[in-house]
Amino acid sequence: MRFSAVAVYTERLVMRSSLLSRFGFAACRQYSGGGGVYPNVPLSSPLPGIPKAVFASADGQEKCETKITTLENGFKVASQNKFGQFCTVGILVNSGSRHEVKYPSGISHFLEKLAFSSTAQFGSKDEILLTLEKHGGICDCQTSRDTTMYAVSAEVKGLNTVVSLLADAVLQPRLLDEEIEMTRMAVRFELEDLNMRPDPEPLLTEMIHAAAYRGNTVGLPRFCPVENVEKIDRALLHSYLRSYYGPERMVLAGVGVEHEQLVACARKYLLDVKPVWGASTPGNVDQSVAQYTGGIVKVEKDMSDVSLGPTPIPELTHIMIGLESCSFLEDDFIPFAVLNMMMGGGGSFSAGGPGKGMFTRLYLNVLNRHHWMYNATSYHHSYEDSGLLCIHASADPRQVSFVLMTNMELERAKTQLKSMLMMNLESRPVVFEDVGRQVLATDKRKLPHELCQLISNVTADDIKRVATKMLRSKPAVAALGDLTELPSYEHIQAALSSKDGRLPRMYRLFR
Repeated sequence: MRFSAVAVYTERLVMRSSLLSRFGFAACRQYSGGGGVYPNVPLSSPLPGIPKAVFASADGQEKCETKITTLENGFKVASQNKFGQFCTVGILVNSGSRHEVKYPSGISHFLEKLAFSSTAQFGSKDEILLTLEKHGGICDCQTSRDTTMYAVSAEVKGLNTVVSLLADAVLQPRLLDEEIEMTRMAVRFELEDLNMRPDPEPLLTEMIHAAAYRGNTVGLPRFCPVENVEKIDRALLHSYLRSYYGPERMVLAGVGVEHEQLVACARKYLLDVKPVWGASTPGNVDQSVAQYTGGIVKVEKDMSDVSLGPTPIPELTHIMIGLESCSFLEDDFIPFAVLNMMMGGGGSFSAGGPGKGMFTRLYLNVLNRHHWMYNATSYHHSYEDSGLLCIHASADPRQVSFVLMTNMELERAKTQLKSMLMMNLESRPVVFEDVGRQVLATDKRKLPHELCQLISNVTADDIKRVATKMLRSKPAVAALGDLTELPSYEHIQAALSSKDGRLPRMYRLFR
C-alpha cells in the first residue's frame, strides 16, 4: 500500500508530539543542517527528561573483605564479592611437583592434563564443556611447584552447577586407560615443544630450580621426564591423590559470589563426599623443607636454527643466575619484591613507551650500554620455605659476561610495584588466584591496601640488607646454547662476591 506525502507528514507530526510529551524537547532535536533549533541547556545542568543519576557512596574504607569459613572436615571456603554477572570459582590444592619426592616425577604434570576429563557425573570432557556452555562458562587447570588449581568462570546464576562440577572433577575423576594414554601423547608433545620453542624461559626456569635446589622439593622437575611417561598409571595417580588431595589441604575460592551461597554449595558437594581413591592418608604427606644448594646446570645446544624465517632471531646463548631470597611468609618478602622491580629489565625490543621499565637497572646498565645484549630480565620465585631471585641474560655466544648492579632508584620501583599490583587485581581471575593462594598458604588474605602500605614502608636500608644477605648465598647458574665462552662456576662465584662484580681480566673485551 502506498501512502500520500500528506499522510506521511501527518504521521511524523504525531510521533514528534508524542516524543515531546514523553521526553521533553531534548528528544526531538534536529541534527540536520536545515536550521533546526537546539535546546539551550548548559553542560552543568541535567538534560530534560533524563532520570536523575544515583551514585554509590564511598567512605574510603575497604568494604569487600575476604570472608573465610572452615568446614567440619577441614575444607576452607574463601570468597570476595565483586560486582558483575560473572564469577570465577575454583578449588586450589596444596599439591605440586615439589611433593613428588617419594614418587616418579611428572604426576602433577599428568593431573594437569587429565583435569576435567570424564567423572562419575559426566561421561566425557565434551559433556563438561557443554554443561559449562549453558552458563557461558570456561574451565582450566594449572599446576605449579606447590599448588594445583582447578578453576571455572561462568555466570553467577550457575554457581550450584559450577561447584558440583568442580567437586566431581577434583574428587571423582574416572582416569580411564584411554584418557591416560591420550595424556601420555600430550605430555610427549609438550616435552618436544619445550625443547624446540624460540623462547627458552620455561626450560631455563626448570634448569635454575634444578641447580638451586638439587634433587629436593622445588628443585624437582615440574614437567614429566621422558623416562617417567610410561611409568605413570591409574594406581600410581590414586596413591598420590590419596596422600595429597585431603580436604584439609584444599580451598574453595570464589570471586563475584555471595559467601553464604558459596558455603552452602560447599556443604552440599564437598563436605561428606568420599573420593574415588578412598579416604585420604595425611600421614603420607612429605614434610621436607626446601634445601638451597646452589650449583650449575649446563645444556650444550645448537640454537642457530631455533627461529627460522625471513628475519630469524640471531643465535644466542642464554644464562640465568640466581641467588637465594626468602619465603613469601617472611617479612623480607616485600623488600625482595621491590628489589626485583628495581632490577626490572626486559628484551632489547620491549623498550619504548611509559611503564616498560626503561629506567630500571638492567635497562640502564646492561641493555642500553651493550648492543650485543638481547635480553636481561629479573625474576623472583618465592615459596613457603625458600625463594630464588634470578637474572636471565641472552647474548651472542662470544659475549657471555655480566656486571652486578648498584645505585638503584627506590621510589620509582615502589610506585611501579604498587601500580602493577593494583592493575593486576582489576582482573577477576587474578583476584581469585590471589584469594585462593593466600588462604591456602596462610589461612587469611592481606588486602591490596595493606600490601601497598607494606611496599611504601620499604627503605633503602631494607634493600641493602636483603641484597647483602642474598649475595652471601652460593649462586645457582643455568646455561643453555653455545657455552664455549662461558666462565667457570668458580669465576662466576668470585665475581658475585667481589666489590665491583667483575669477572677476571681473562674474560674482558679489553684486557
